[in-house]
Amino acid sequence: MFRPLPIYIGMRYVRAKRRNHFVSFISLTSMVGLALGVLVMIVVLSVMNGFDREMRDRVLGMIPHATLESYQPIDDWRIVADQAKKNPQVAAVAPFTQLQGMLTQDKAVQTVLLNAIEPNEEPKVSIISDFMREGKLTDLKPGGFGVIIGTLAAQKLGVKLGDKVTYIAPEVAVTPAGMFPRMKRLTVVGIFSVGAGELDGSVGLIHVEDAARLQRWQPSQVQGIRLKLHDLFKAPQVSWDVVRSLASDNEDFYARDWTRTHGNLYQAIGMEKTMIGLLLLLIVAVAAFNIISTLVMVVTDKTSDIAILRTLGATPRQIMFIFMVQGTFIGVIGTLLGCVLGIIAALNVSGFIAWLERMTGHHFLNAQVYFINYLPSQLQLNDVLWVCGASLLLSFLATLYPSWSAARTQPAEALRYE
Repeated sequence: MFRPLPIYIGMRYVRAKRRNHFVSFISLTSMVGLALGVLVMIVVLSVMNGFDREMRDRVLGMIPHATLESYQPIDDWRIVADQAKKNPQVAAVAPFTQLQGMLTQDKAVQTVLLNAIEPNEEPKVSIISDFMREGKLTDLKPGGFGVIIGTLAAQKLGVKLGDKVTYIAPEVAVTPAGMFPRMKRLTVVGIFSVGAGELDGSVGLIHVEDAARLQRWQPSQVQGIRLKLHDLFKAPQVSWDVVRSLASDNEDFYARDWTRTHGNLYQAIGMEKTMIGLLLLLIVAVAAFNIISTLVMVVTDKTSDIAILRTLGATPRQIMFIFMVQGTFIGVIGTLLGCVLGIIAALNVSGFIAWLERMTGHHFLNAQVYFINYLPSQLQLNDVLWVCGASLLLSFLATLYPSWSAARTQPAEALRYE
């Protein structure tokens, strides 16, 4: 079978013939270092992709993509909604009102942001119905003053389905007997668990008509409407376009979007992924430098062989290709090994961390610190290709100097003391 001379000799040098090993020790360490670098990069980038996905699907699925509000309560939100839906980027709309305050039960106190919703319209713009642990959105009845809270808030208040909690508004009512805080007894009709500490601990849901009564508005009045967009990254421009389309009406509207409330967190995740990827690339670079060390040692060890090949007619280019083949083979095997192990690890890291948490009884991610309480992972093909491509490129570049040095070997000098 025909095999080019550089490939044949280069593959022979990869094998440690004198010691009858498939790979020499020094080549093996280079392969292992490269494989570990590729493995770590794929796993870490997959975890960062998982955080990015959970941010979009959970947190940004719960909060509004954009909101339209007026400086005065909106009397008929459906008219505004119909106007907003004329924008092709708007997928759905729903009314909302927000109330800040505290929930108390016995001596327990929990700050809360009450989102007043229309139970039949809310599933169009939010994924909250997918995370209901007890009860359902339609249990919020107008005039019933029911409330749906997260699991963390329920645990802190020590309440369950059907219990009463007291809502305290951040304002006082003036009476002939003096000033008293505004309070209202609410019934827990549902408990949700999103897995995000910020949401499970400080967000509650009530009916829009109940919120209007707490605000001393008309039952049909709301604070604004929520917009769900086909592309959430276009939220600033789309919300501004919708506001301009409403400019001819008597009411003055203004818009808010998710980039103002959670944009910094999302940008931080993207920046961390980029910076961590560049830092981890240094691991691959160090492994590539190991290839340089390997080839330099091989060139030194094979000086007499190189001289003999030159005297037999091998050209400097062929000598260079021999050691490029050896280094490239180490890089290809190390990269492929790291790629396979990295893909397997990225697909199973979430389950492994969950198992480790059950075995040790220790939670690595606290939902009160991070926005989720488990380690997510999402493997993306472009990340795998990028990591493997960078590894192969660095491995190839690492072969150039030792190969060039081998090609400059002078036969007479090398064989002088042989």
